[in-house]
Amino acid sequence: MARPELSNTATIRFMAWAAMTLGRPAARLLLYPICCYFLLFSGQARSASRAYLRRVLDREPGFVDTFRHFHAFAATILDRVYLLHDQFYRFDIRVHGAEVMEELLKRGQGCFLLGAHLGSFEIVRAVGRRAMGPKLTIAMYEDNARKIGSVMEALNPDLHRQVIALGHVDSILKVEAALARGEVLGILADRTLKGEGSVACNFLGEEARFAVGPFRIAAILRRPVALMFGIYRGGNRYDVHLERLVDLTRTERSQRDRAVEEAVRGYAARLEYYCRVAPYNWFNFYDYWR
Repeated sequence: MARPELSNTATIRFMAWAAMTLGRPAARLLLYPICCYFLLFSGQARSASRAYLRRVLDREPGFVDTFRHFHAFAATILDRVYLLHDQFYRFDIRVHGAEVMEELLKRGQGCFLLGAHLGSFEIVRAVGRRAMGPKLTIAMYEDNARKIGSVMEALNPDLHRQVIALGHVDSILKVEAALARGEVLGILADRTLKGEGSVACNFLGEEARFAVGPFRIAAILRRPVALMFGIYRGGNRYDVHLERLVDLTRTERSQRDRAVEEAVRGYAARLEYYCRVAPYNWFNFYDYWR
């Protein structure tokens, strides 16, 4: 939240223009100098990448590993441009666990769909829009990526109406209202803000803290929780995974803390699993274990 964006709005707008004007193959070529720029001038992100890759690969990462990590992130950002223009035909998207979402939607009671900064959140939202339409609402912190967020919002203003900005006085009230309408609430749950309640979990061989906020809200409001991960497989291929995590609809108040802690640990375990399945898809470029 405190680290400034290294890019600028003009560059992001140029890349969005290039993506639509030159086409995806040509625009992807531009990712190589962009990734080299960030590798050279973003020392904190580079160090964080190496620290993560060292854990997930179980070896010392080299320059190629770090470049692949940065390039996977850049590729998913570029693909957001096409997805926001509803150009799904450009991608080979395979959905695993679609029955999970069908089951939750049939209940009509609203639920939480938790993801992470792993792979492409936009590909998950694109699949969700096609399956659920206005039933999918996103809750997110917008302040840490205002430049790229403003450009992406301009590409598809309608989508911004389905976003609840977290960190405001009325955020939880909006979340509760969306769930009462039977909507699916998507949240990226792998970042913990300073002062926020958290649970220490073993993650990639070392203790890391995961926020309890989304899980506690789900327990208080008695809603089921599912998982969503949009794994980038290279080229134009994505795998979207949907899984059940925990059903908190019958959790009594006396059992709430224990249920929340178990849910957080379950989330961390599944996140670690997918990190190992697709190690270059983890996009938290800061010291996650600090």
